[in-house]
Amino acid sequence: MWLVASIGATIDDQAKNMSIALSCNVGFLGGSGVAHALIGGLLSRGFAPEQIKVADTDQHVHELLQEKHILVSTDYIDALQDVDIIVIALDFDLLSQVVPSLLPYLKDKLILSLQRCVNVNTLAHLLATDRIVRVVSNLPALIQTGAHGMYAEPSVTEADRTLAAQVISSTGLTVWVTQEADLDTVSAVSGSGSAYFFYMMESMIRAGRNLGLDEKAATALTLQTALGAAQMAISSGLSPTDLRKNLISAQDETRAALEVFDRLSVSQSIQIALAAAQKSSQMQLQELSDRTKSSN
Repeated sequence: MWLVASIGATIDDQAKNMSIALSCNVGFLGGSGVAHALIGGLLSRGFAPEQIKVADTDQHVHELLQEKHILVSTDYIDALQDVDIIVIALDFDLLSQVVPSLLPYLKDKLILSLQRCVNVNTLAHLLATDRIVRVVSNLPALIQTGAHGMYAEPSVTEADRTLAAQVISSTGLTVWVTQEADLDTVSAVSGSGSAYFFYMMESMIRAGRNLGLDEKAATALTLQTALGAAQMAISSGLSPTDLRKNLISAQDETRAALEVFDRLSVSQSIQIALAAAQKSSQMQLQELSDRTKSSN
């Protein structure tokens, strides 16, 4: 089920069709975290292990990928030979150190960047290519239920956009934004969003315990309620506002709780919190951009 996008973004329906991507070979610079999840997602969507190459210096990453029969090396060049798409999941400082030897292998390749707070212009200057798609992911990508914001400059072709969306969609929903600055909002809403829901779950579990439930019961009820609410919001065709109003009209205890939220300005606090997250993303991106310019 594909959600309606906001902030001027569009859901790429082509992401659901893997036919184009399945003909490609993919190289990964870095194989942990979201990159590791992406590898698992590609395998589950029909990629053969021999279509994927990974370079990483972490021995534990090697062991995990070798269990999947993935070709993995400590030499970054090995992951770039005979591939069509390159996924960059390295720390920016490390990438900056190793990129001079990699430049000949980046030519004519589609670059998917999973790096946090590194804008397209900075990457284009470093990698000597503008065939770049920047991706902002979130933690649930690790279990193939992620939400990914994606951006590419207008010069990136529609074919490359479709290919990028097909690859990234193997770990969840993909949303294109029309301005790169909107990725700071994506970072605030979905990139950090899992932590907000975990915070709410923590609070509900604590309240359940304080009101008499044991830890196990409070946790199980809270987690199942969160899962059910999300699934209902996705599948019902109703907005979260409509679903909330339906509960308020049917249950006095729900109304009593939400009236407390309103008195405590919980909604306003959420607006302020996400704005703070957006600003933090903007500042980190600007700091890296300034540092990169000063070093040139």
